Amino acid sequence: FWTPHAEQGSRSIMNATFRIADESLLGRFIAEAEELGLKGLRGHRIVGGIRASMYNGLELGSVERLVGFMRDFENRHS
Repeated sequence: FWTPHAEQGSRSIMNATFRIADESLLGRFIAEAEELGLKGLRGHRIVGGIRASMYNGLELGSVERLVGFMRDFENRHS
């Protein structure tokens, strides 16, 4: 359902970049995430997809909320 952009050995620990298998769901994913307060997930303007930035000041709970939302979204659209 989720496909990473970067090769395994080149992935960032600060930015998780990936695509959703059905690109027609991207807009819905972004909109639902924003409704839950998960902002700034739209990927790079050229590369597209989704980018979750996890910088030093981000609390673990924020990452857990994103993962929970992604699991729920995948379950509803698989």
